Amino acid sequence: MKTPDQIWQRSGKDLLDTLESGPGGLTSHEAARRLERYGPNELREGGKKSTFRIFLEQFADFLVIILILAAVVSAVLGDVESTVVILAVITMNAVLGTVQTVKAEASLDSLKQMSAPTAKVLRDGTVVQIPGREVVPGDIVVLEAGDAVCADGRLLECASLKTAESALTGESLPVEKAAEVIDGEVPLGDRKNMVFSGTFVTYGRGRFLVTGTGMDTEMGKIAALLKSTSEKKTPLQVSLDQFGKKLSIGILILCGLLFAVSVLLRGENVMSAFLFAVALACVAGLVTLSLHRQSGAMVQI
Repeated sequence: MKTPDQIWQRSGKDLLDTLESGPGGLTSHEAARRLERYGPNELREGGKKSTFRIFLEQFADFLVIILILAAVVSAVLGDVESTVVILAVITMNAVLGTVQTVKAEASLDSLKQMSAPTAKVLRDGTVVQIPGREVVPGDIVVLEAGDAVCADGRLLECASLKTAESALTGESLPVEKAAEVIDGEVPLGDRKNMVFSGTFVTYGRGRFLVTGTGMDTEMGKIAALLKSTSEKKTPLQVSLDQFGKKLSIGILILCGLLFAVSVLLRGENVMSAFLFAVALACVAGLVTLSLHRQSGAMVQI
């Protein structure tokens, strides 16, 4: 069964026939068959990164790579204490970054659960309340003030129905709905005889025929576009990364100059001067890494 086109231009009876439904809604058997065919009425997520992968990605930072190199050099030179301290700080930084990321994902999952309401639908001619994820195309959903719309659909009847569509269209005021057919091509915000997933009923009551669920809703289309685009950093995060790289390069140049001055002008032992330069680079790198972590946490908040 294909989702009807130009839904707002078609009558309710025509859509009921197209979706093989009726005034009494679907039967329980037919609803179960369609749920198996179309899947749950929910937005599908892309593949989630494992916690271990998130942990490993924390070591891809430019500053962290420099500190790892410094730890390797310290280990080769026999400076065990410096090596242990550097590796401990790097590991702690990775753990904190992983915890922040995992908590952010958990918060998003909680919000997703909150956005999956129950729905009152006609099944076997009787109004029953079911989880929103079990709504299927062809269902007739009953709406009342305060309800969250669980799917896209065409209004069959309404009485002073108004819905808040700011989450979808940006319209700040509730939109007054009507069940009459609309002629011609109209933008999403002007399809007064339709309701959309992710919106809320602010006034009145009505019934609508479900024409799209899950990723076939307008919200689903937006989610699909977001999934198809690569993840991008915010301008502030880009600026922080660029600043971190420039600062790291500056630290390396400064440590190199100090090493040269200590050996050439002050006549110090090469090994001692080198260890001092490495220690200075580690301290500066650790401080910079700490500031970078705090700034990143502020960006996430």
